[in-house]
Amino acid sequence: MPVRPRVLFVTDLAYQARGRRYCDEDIFLSSRLRGDFDIALCHPLDAAALLDAFDVVVVRNSGPVLHYQQEYDAFRRRAVERGALVYNPLSGRADMAGKQYLLDLTAAGYPVIPTVDRPEDLHALPETDQYVIKPKAGADSIGLTFVPRERLGGFDHGDVLVQPRVDFRHEVSFYYVDDAFQYALYAPDPDRRWVLEPYRPTEADLDFARRFIDWNTLDHGIQRVDACRTREGDLLLVELEDLNPYLSLDRVDEPVRDAFVRSMTQSLHRLLDTGQRIRR
Repeated sequence: MPVRPRVLFVTDLAYQARGRRYCDEDIFLSSRLRGDFDIALCHPLDAAALLDAFDVVVVRNSGPVLHYQQEYDAFRRRAVERGALVYNPLSGRADMAGKQYLLDLTAAGYPVIPTVDRPEDLHALPETDQYVIKPKAGADSIGLTFVPRERLGGFDHGDVLVQPRVDFRHEVSFYYVDDAFQYALYAPDPDRRWVLEPYRPTEADLDFARRFIDWNTLDHGIQRVDACRTREGDLLLVELEDLNPYLSLDRVDEPVRDAFVRSMTQSLHRLLDTGQRIRR
Protein backbone atom coordinates (compact mmCIF):
# COMPACT_ATOMS: atom_id res chain seq x y z
CA MET A 1 0.00 0.00 0.00
CA PRO A 2 1.55 3.37 -1.00
CA VAL A 3 2.58 5.73 1.78
CA ARG A 4 0.28 8.74 1.93
CA PRO A 5 1.50 12.26 2.79
CA ARG A 6 1.14 13.18 6.46
CA VAL A 7 -0.59 16.48 7.21
CA LEU A 8 -0.51 18.33 10.52
CA PHE A 9 -3.72 20.37 10.46
CA VAL A 10 -3.41 23.30 12.89
CA THR A 11 -6.71 24.55 14.28
CA ASP A 12 -8.22 25.84 17.50
CA LEU A 13 -11.50 23.97 17.67
CA ALA A 14 -12.53 25.89 20.79
CA TYR A 15 -11.99 29.36 19.30
CA GLN A 16 -15.04 31.57 19.79
CA ALA A 17 -15.96 33.91 16.92
CA ARG A 18 -18.93 36.23 16.76
CA GLY A 19 -21.79 34.59 14.90
CA ARG A 20 -19.64 31.79 13.44
CA ARG A 21 -18.35 28.35 14.41
CA TYR A 22 -14.83 28.12 13.06
CA CYS A 23 -14.52 24.53 14.28
CA ASP A 24 -17.26 23.29 11.92
CA GLU A 25 -15.30 24.49 8.91
CA ASP A 26 -12.13 22.72 9.97
CA ILE A 27 -13.95 19.52 10.86
CA PHE A 28 -15.43 19.53 7.36
CA LEU A 29 -12.16 20.39 5.57
CA SER A 30 -10.02 17.89 7.45
CA SER A 31 -12.58 15.12 6.91
CA ARG A 32 -12.55 15.74 3.16
CA LEU A 33 -8.76 16.02 2.90
CA ARG A 34 -8.46 12.56 4.47
CA GLY A 35 -9.32 11.19 1.06
CA ASP A 36 -5.75 12.00 -0.03
CA PHE A 37 -3.73 12.51 3.16
CA ASP A 38 -3.17 11.07 6.62
CA ILE A 39 -4.26 13.93 8.88
CA ALA A 40 -3.82 14.81 12.53
CA LEU A 41 -5.39 17.90 14.08
CA CYS A 42 -3.51 19.91 16.68
CA HIS A 43 -3.86 23.15 18.64
CA PRO A 44 -1.59 26.01 17.45
CA LEU A 45 0.33 25.88 20.74
CA ASP A 46 1.40 22.30 19.92
CA ALA A 47 2.41 22.84 16.30
CA ALA A 48 6.12 23.59 16.86
CA ALA A 49 6.62 20.41 18.90
CA LEU A 50 4.85 18.17 16.38
CA LEU A 51 5.84 19.48 12.96
CA ASP A 52 8.87 17.17 12.52
CA ALA A 53 6.61 14.12 12.28
CA PHE A 54 4.66 15.42 9.27
CA ASP A 55 5.26 16.15 5.61
CA VAL A 56 3.36 19.43 5.60
CA VAL A 57 1.77 21.72 8.18
CA VAL A 58 -1.58 23.25 7.21
CA VAL A 59 -2.46 26.33 9.28
CA ARG A 60 -6.20 26.86 9.26
CA ASN A 61 -8.58 28.44 11.79
CA SER A 62 -6.00 28.91 14.51
CA GLY A 63 -7.26 32.26 15.85
CA PRO A 64 -5.46 35.62 16.04
CA VAL A 65 -1.76 34.95 16.68
CA LEU A 66 -1.46 38.01 18.93
CA HIS A 67 -3.07 35.81 21.61
CA TYR A 68 -0.01 33.52 21.48
CA GLN A 69 2.60 35.63 19.68
CA GLN A 70 5.68 34.09 21.34
CA GLU A 71 4.58 30.56 20.56
CA TYR A 72 3.74 31.50 16.98
CA ASP A 73 7.14 33.13 16.52
CA ALA A 74 8.77 29.96 17.90
CA PHE A 75 6.76 27.85 15.43
CA ARG A 76 7.92 30.02 12.52
CA ARG A 77 11.57 29.80 13.63
CA ARG A 78 11.42 26.03 14.00
CA ALA A 79 9.67 25.58 10.66
CA VAL A 80 12.31 27.67 8.89
CA GLU A 81 15.19 25.90 10.67
CA ARG A 82 13.83 22.45 9.74
CA GLY A 83 12.86 23.41 6.20
CA ALA A 84 9.28 22.37 6.96
CA LEU A 85 6.57 22.79 4.36
CA VAL A 86 3.92 25.12 5.72
CA TYR A 87 0.60 25.93 4.06
CA ASN A 88 0.27 28.83 3.65
CA PRO A 89 4.02 29.30 3.10
CA LEU A 90 5.60 31.67 5.60
CA SER A 91 6.64 34.12 2.89
CA GLY A 92 3.30 35.94 2.79
CA ARG A 93 3.60 39.73 2.56
CA ALA A 94 0.12 40.63 3.84
CA ASP A 95 -1.55 39.94 7.21
CA MET A 96 0.93 37.14 7.87
CA ALA A 97 3.59 39.84 8.25
CA GLY A 98 1.43 42.42 10.06
CA LYS A 99 -0.34 45.51 8.77
CA GLN A 100 2.64 47.22 7.15
CA TYR A 101 1.33 46.15 3.75
CA LEU A 102 -1.55 48.64 4.06
CA LEU A 103 1.00 51.44 4.27
CA ASP A 104 3.04 49.98 1.41
CA LEU A 105 0.00 49.59 -0.84
CA THR A 106 -1.19 53.12 -0.03
CA ALA A 107 2.23 54.53 -0.94
CA ALA A 108 2.27 52.50 -4.16
CA GLY A 109 -1.11 53.84 -5.27
CA TYR A 110 -3.12 50.63 -5.01
CA PRO A 111 -6.91 50.86 -4.49
CA VAL A 112 -6.78 50.45 -0.71
CA ILE A 113 -8.37 52.43 2.10
CA PRO A 114 -5.79 55.22 2.60
CA THR A 115 -3.57 54.35 5.56
CA VAL A 116 -0.90 56.29 7.50
CA ASP A 117 1.02 55.71 10.74
CA ARG A 118 2.72 59.09 11.32
CA PRO A 119 1.16 62.38 12.54
CA GLU A 120 2.90 64.30 9.76
CA ASP A 121 1.08 62.17 7.17
CA LEU A 122 -2.45 62.79 8.45
CA HIS A 123 -2.92 65.52 5.84
CA ALA A 124 -2.77 62.79 3.17
CA LEU A 125 -6.03 61.27 4.42
CA PRO A 126 -9.33 62.54 3.03
CA GLU A 127 -11.42 64.76 5.29
CA THR A 128 -14.16 62.86 7.08
CA ASP A 129 -16.16 63.00 10.30
CA GLN A 130 -14.51 59.95 11.83
CA TYR A 131 -11.29 58.00 11.52
CA VAL A 132 -10.39 54.41 12.30
CA ILE A 133 -7.52 53.66 14.68
CA LYS A 134 -6.29 50.06 14.56
CA PRO A 135 -3.23 48.37 16.08
CA LYS A 136 -0.54 47.32 13.61
CA ALA A 137 -0.56 43.90 15.25
CA GLY A 138 -4.35 43.69 15.44
CA ALA A 139 -6.74 41.06 14.12
CA ASP A 140 -10.49 40.38 14.19
CA SER A 141 -11.16 44.07 14.98
CA ILE A 142 -9.29 43.76 18.30
CA GLY A 143 -8.34 47.23 19.52
CA LEU A 144 -10.17 49.01 16.71
CA THR A 145 -11.65 52.40 17.66
CA PHE A 146 -13.39 55.30 15.89
CA VAL A 147 -12.41 58.88 16.69
CA PRO A 148 -13.05 62.40 15.34
CA ARG A 149 -10.14 64.17 13.63
CA GLU A 150 -9.43 66.43 16.62
CA ARG A 151 -8.57 63.39 18.73
CA LEU A 152 -6.05 61.89 16.32
CA GLY A 153 -3.13 63.60 18.01
CA GLY A 154 -3.63 61.63 21.22
CA PHE A 155 -2.42 58.30 19.82
CA ASP A 156 1.02 56.76 19.62
CA HIS A 157 1.27 56.64 15.85
CA GLY A 158 4.22 54.24 15.91
CA ASP A 159 2.01 51.36 17.03
CA VAL A 160 -1.25 52.09 15.24
CA LEU A 161 -2.61 52.76 11.78
CA VAL A 162 -5.01 55.58 10.92
CA GLN A 163 -7.61 55.38 8.16
CA PRO A 164 -10.69 57.39 7.21
CA ARG A 165 -13.95 55.73 8.15
CA VAL A 166 -15.41 54.84 4.76
CA ASP A 167 -19.13 55.10 4.08
CA PHE A 168 -19.65 51.98 2.00
CA ARG A 169 -22.49 50.10 0.36
CA HIS A 170 -21.31 46.65 1.31
CA GLU A 171 -18.27 44.49 1.98
CA VAL A 172 -17.23 41.74 -0.41
CA SER A 173 -14.61 38.99 -0.12
CA PHE A 174 -12.86 37.06 -2.89
CA TYR A 175 -11.43 33.62 -2.08
CA TYR A 176 -8.42 32.14 -3.88
CA VAL A 177 -6.45 28.90 -3.83
CA ASP A 178 -2.97 29.57 -5.18
CA ASP A 179 -3.73 32.13 -7.90
CA ALA A 180 -7.10 30.67 -8.91
CA PHE A 181 -10.36 32.39 -7.97
CA GLN A 182 -12.81 30.10 -6.18
CA TYR A 183 -15.88 32.11 -5.09
CA ALA A 184 -16.99 35.44 -3.65
CA LEU A 185 -19.27 36.38 -0.77
CA TYR A 186 -20.66 39.71 0.35
CA ALA A 187 -22.49 41.29 3.27
CA PRO A 188 -25.35 43.32 1.77
CA ASP A 189 -26.14 44.91 5.17
CA PRO A 190 -23.16 46.90 6.56
CA ASP A 191 -24.61 46.59 10.08
CA ARG A 192 -24.60 42.77 9.82
CA ARG A 193 -21.21 42.23 8.27
CA TRP A 194 -20.97 38.57 9.33
CA VAL A 195 -24.16 37.64 7.43
CA LEU A 196 -22.71 36.67 4.07
CA GLU A 197 -24.37 35.73 0.81
CA PRO A 198 -22.98 34.41 -2.49
CA TYR A 199 -21.81 37.18 -4.80
CA ARG A 200 -21.31 37.03 -8.56
CA PRO A 201 -18.27 39.22 -9.30
CA THR A 202 -17.84 41.23 -12.46
CA GLU A 203 -14.68 41.10 -14.54
CA ALA A 204 -13.72 44.46 -13.03
CA ASP A 205 -14.18 43.00 -9.53
CA LEU A 206 -11.90 40.07 -10.36
CA ASP A 207 -9.31 42.37 -11.90
CA PHE A 208 -9.33 44.34 -8.65
CA ALA A 209 -8.85 41.25 -6.47
CA ARG A 210 -6.23 39.73 -8.76
CA ARG A 211 -3.97 42.78 -8.37
CA PHE A 212 -3.49 41.92 -4.69
CA ILE A 213 -3.06 38.20 -5.28
CA ASP A 214 -0.32 39.02 -7.81
CA TRP A 215 1.27 41.53 -5.41
CA ASN A 216 1.56 38.94 -2.65
CA THR A 217 3.47 36.45 -4.86
CA LEU A 218 2.48 33.34 -2.85
CA ASP A 219 3.00 30.25 -4.99
CA HIS A 220 0.72 28.09 -2.85
CA GLY A 221 -2.03 28.61 -0.32
CA ILE A 222 -5.40 30.14 0.46
CA GLN A 223 -5.98 33.88 0.39
CA ARG A 224 -8.98 36.09 1.00
CA VAL A 225 -9.22 39.58 -0.48
CA ASP A 226 -11.58 41.69 1.65
CA ALA A 227 -12.90 44.89 0.11
CA CYS A 228 -15.59 47.50 0.58
CA ARG A 229 -17.63 49.13 -2.18
CA THR A 230 -17.91 52.87 -1.76
CA ARG A 231 -21.07 54.86 -2.41
CA GLU A 232 -19.49 55.84 -5.73
CA GLY A 233 -19.19 52.16 -6.70
CA ASP A 234 -15.42 51.73 -6.35
CA LEU A 235 -13.77 48.85 -4.52
CA LEU A 236 -11.13 49.53 -1.85
CA LEU A 237 -9.04 46.88 -0.13
CA VAL A 238 -9.82 46.41 3.56
CA GLU A 239 -7.58 43.43 4.25
CA LEU A 240 -5.52 40.80 2.44
CA GLU A 241 -5.66 37.71 4.64
CA ASP A 242 -2.91 35.20 3.89
CA LEU A 243 -2.33 33.53 7.27
CA ASN A 244 -5.47 31.67 8.32
CA PRO A 245 -8.44 33.15 6.46
CA TYR A 246 -11.85 31.94 7.55
CA LEU A 247 -13.56 30.62 4.43
CA SER A 248 -17.29 30.77 5.25
CA LEU A 249 -17.76 27.50 3.39
CA ASP A 250 -21.16 27.09 5.02
CA ARG A 251 -22.37 30.08 2.97
CA VAL A 252 -21.76 28.50 -0.43
CA ASP A 253 -23.58 25.64 -2.10
CA GLU A 254 -22.28 22.08 -2.27
CA PRO A 255 -20.75 22.20 -5.78
CA VAL A 256 -18.70 25.26 -4.80
CA ARG A 257 -17.52 23.56 -1.59
CA ASP A 258 -16.58 20.45 -3.54
CA ALA A 259 -14.63 22.50 -6.07
CA PHE A 260 -12.80 24.31 -3.27
CA VAL A 261 -11.79 21.02 -1.64
CA ARG A 262 -10.49 19.73 -4.97
CA SER A 263 -8.48 22.92 -5.51
CA MET A 264 -7.00 22.80 -2.02
CA THR A 265 -6.14 19.10 -2.38
CA GLN A 266 -4.38 19.70 -5.69
CA SER A 267 -2.57 22.71 -4.23
CA LEU A 268 -1.25 20.66 -1.32
CA HIS A 269 -0.02 17.95 -3.70
CA ARG A 270 1.78 20.60 -5.76
CA LEU A 271 3.41 22.01 -2.62
CA LEU A 272 4.55 18.55 -1.56
CA ASP A 273 5.92 17.84 -5.04
CA THR A 274 7.80 21.15 -5.03
CA GLY A 275 9.24 20.47 -1.56
CA GLN A 276 10.41 17.00 -2.57
CA ARG A 277 12.19 18.37 -5.66
CA ILE A 278 13.92 21.06 -3.61
CA ARG A 279 15.14 18.53 -1.02
CA ARG A 280 16.65 16.13 -3.59
